[in-house]
Amino acid sequence: MLSTLGTLLAGVVFGLALAAPPGPMNAIIAEESVVRGWAAGFRAGLGAMTADATFFVLAYLGVVAFVRQFPTLQAAMVGVGGFLMLYFAYGAAQEATGSFRPEEEIPDRDKNTGFRKAFVLALTNPYQILFWLTIGVAMLRPGVVDVLRQTPYVGGALEGLLVVQTGSPALVLGFFGGIVVWIVGFPATLVVAERRAESFAPVVATLSALVLGGFGLLFLSDAAQSLLL
Repeated sequence: MLSTLGTLLAGVVFGLALAAPPGPMNAIIAEESVVRGWAAGFRAGLGAMTADATFFVLAYLGVVAFVRQFPTLQAAMVGVGGFLMLYFAYGAAQEATGSFRPEEEIPDRDKNTGFRKAFVLALTNPYQILFWLTIGVAMLRPGVVDVLRQTPYVGGALEGLLVVQTGSPALVLGFFGGIVVWIVGFPATLVVAERRAESFAPVVATLSALVLGGFGLLFLSDAAQSLLL
C-alpha cells in the first residue's frame, strides 16, 4: 500500500494522464491561449476543471450513478455536446482568419468566454461523463485503481505499473492537483511557442476548429445511433 504522499503523487499522475491527451477540452484551452493569452487559456482549463468538480460532487451524492440507469438521457446529453462542439468549432474557424488581439485589449465582458465555453462543453462531454459514471465513482469507493491503465490511447501498454488505493482523500486531492498542473503549464507552453512563431496562433485555432468539429460529428453520430436503437 502506498503512503499518503505516494497516493497524493499517484493522484497527480492520474489527473495529468486524463487531462493531457488531445481532445475537445484541450482544443478550447489551446485556442484561448494563443488568441487571448495565458490567463484566458487558464480560465478555459478552470472551466473544464470546475465541471469535473461538479461531477465529483454529483458522484459523491450518487446522482451520477443514478443517471447511468437512463441510456436515453445519456444519449441526449451526448447529442447536446455534439451540437455545442460544432458551434464552438465554427467560432474557432472564424478566429483562425480574424485578428488576434492581446488580452489587455479584450473587453471585460469577453474575458470569461473561455471559462463558460469549456464549462458548458465539459458538462456534456461524453468522455467526462463516462469517466465519472465508471472510474470517477470507483475512485470514491474503498478499493484499488490501475491509474495508468485509464490513460487514453496507451493505457493498455501501461497496465499494472501504478496501482493505488481508492477511497482516499489524498488520491482525490492529487487528481485535481494534476489537472491544475496541466491547465497552468499547457497554456504557458502554447503562449511561449506563439511568441516564437507569429503564424502559430492561426494554426492552433484552425486545428482547434478541426478537432472540435470532428468530435462534434462523432458525438452526434453516437447519439443518433443510441436514440434510434
